[in-house]
Amino acid sequence: MIEVTSKPNGKRARLPFWFRISLWIIAFLLMATAAIYQRATGPTHPMRGTFELNGQTYRYKLIRSDYSDRTNDAARVEVPDPTPADSSFTFTAKLNYKRFNTDDPFTFIPMTPEIVDGEKLLVGELPAQPAAGKLEYFITLELGDEYVSIPVRQADVDLNTAVIRFKDTVPAAILIAHVIFMFFSMLIGMRAALAALVAPSLMRRMAWCSLIGITIGGMILGPIVQKHAFGAYWTGFPLGKDLTDSKTLFMWLGWIIACVVIGVRPRKKELVGRLTVLAAGVLMMVVYLIPHSMQGSELDYSKVDQGIDPAEAIGTSDQ
Repeated sequence: MIEVTSKPNGKRARLPFWFRISLWIIAFLLMATAAIYQRATGPTHPMRGTFELNGQTYRYKLIRSDYSDRTNDAARVEVPDPTPADSSFTFTAKLNYKRFNTDDPFTFIPMTPEIVDGEKLLVGELPAQPAAGKLEYFITLELGDEYVSIPVRQADVDLNTAVIRFKDTVPAAILIAHVIFMFFSMLIGMRAALAALVAPSLMRRMAWCSLIGITIGGMILGPIVQKHAFGAYWTGFPLGKDLTDSKTLFMWLGWIIACVVIGVRPRKKELVGRLTVLAAGVLMMVVYLIPHSMQGSELDYSKVDQGIDPAEAIGTSDQ
């Protein structure tokens, strides 16, 4: 461990301003990296890719999350419209879908052309499902003798599909507070870990602040968000396999252990405490690098088909 001191008598001096700012910048960059990674990964993040038709390449973005209680009762799917204005070939576009993890046959509906903000799009609507319900879908385009599947087939025998999960609306105030507390905790937790590594004078205060933030954001507001979205307060360990709940629990326990070890008053020998806080910070970073919504809530359609209320037929996914 490295400790920054600057007084001959061994007492810790106030750290130089540039050094304190540097630690905050590093902590912020670690938090921002985690936030960007969380936003760019996970099974509910939009699926992006390209397809080629009529000698042109187009970029698409397929939604993988929508609301079950929206007013128009449908999830809007959009892809670029590749139809040339002067084409003499027959063109068809179909949105194919079925309930996820069922033996249902695929149903298809025609996609219709629209111009949105000056961009030519093909649009189709997936029927909204109960909370935690999922649909898998793909788009087929045919122009003359050209055929394209979106997402593109991975192999001749395997059709690559997009999976969309539906959720109920979470009140904006609760969701915003949850997100703020979680990333505030991440920022302070990273700063606490850096303090434990090189300048422990503020380690204790920041570790406790991080624990308080996780308690409010992850262990109080998190279950409330889960309840609004999917009807259950907790679906992680030991009740289910939801990785978002489970990783929050283990991160919280990591900071509890760290705060118990360091206590509330400075000690002459801080090595064990510093190592524990550093370990809690590393655990936090690892947790945030696990994609969000992995093995999350999923509606069991086999139970729904047996007449069970969808609100009582929600489990957790294997994906």
